Amino acid sequence: MSRDKDRNGGERGRKTVTAQPRLHQKAGEIQRYGTVTPMLPLELEEPVRLEMTEQLNQLLADTMTLRDLYKKSHWQVAGPTFYQLHLLFDKHFGEQSELVDTIAERIQLLGGISIAMAADVAETTRIERPPRGREEVPVQISRLLDAHQLIIGLCRKLSKRASDLGDEGTNDVVVSDVLRTNELQVWFLDEHLVDEPLIHAE
Repeated sequence: MSRDKDRNGGERGRKTVTAQPRLHQKAGEIQRYGTVTPMLPLELEEPVRLEMTEQLNQLLADTMTLRDLYKKSHWQVAGPTFYQLHLLFDKHFGEQSELVDTIAERIQLLGGISIAMAADVAETTRIERPPRGREEVPVQISRLLDAHQLIIGLCRKLSKRASDLGDEGTNDVVVSDVLRTNELQVWFLDEHLVDEPLIHAE
């Protein structure tokens, strides 16, 4: 161990700096899930931030599930519309991935803890779990639309509640980012369920 002088001229111990990583470290949590840090200069009271982070975590779990449902559909889509839907599903997956990050960062900004792991998401989401196997295109699209409907309903309730509580930042994220993206994706999806002839007009 190297030594240097303290302010009175005496020697004091100093750990040698090393490039060896400190592996397999464990310790207790520094913040429990479901709590918010008590003192933040956001002009939002702790009960407001607790309520908002709880609701945002529900929105986050549902959005993460919808994101993964889009990737499942992207991989497993089959039939004459494969090319168009393969690309559309992947585009929507990317947009939902961006929303996941936006929602999670809003939770952290409010002093909360974002849900993160797949097992926790599966326990929290309200979206029905699909089978592991491949489904027909109309069923895939119907599943996606049902998931969107759940998220859009929560967005409308959450945005109003956030505004009533004075949390305009959460209101803006929910409306400008999450709600508008989901509404647009619904429009692109539901047109694929219109029973319209492809070759001969009726």
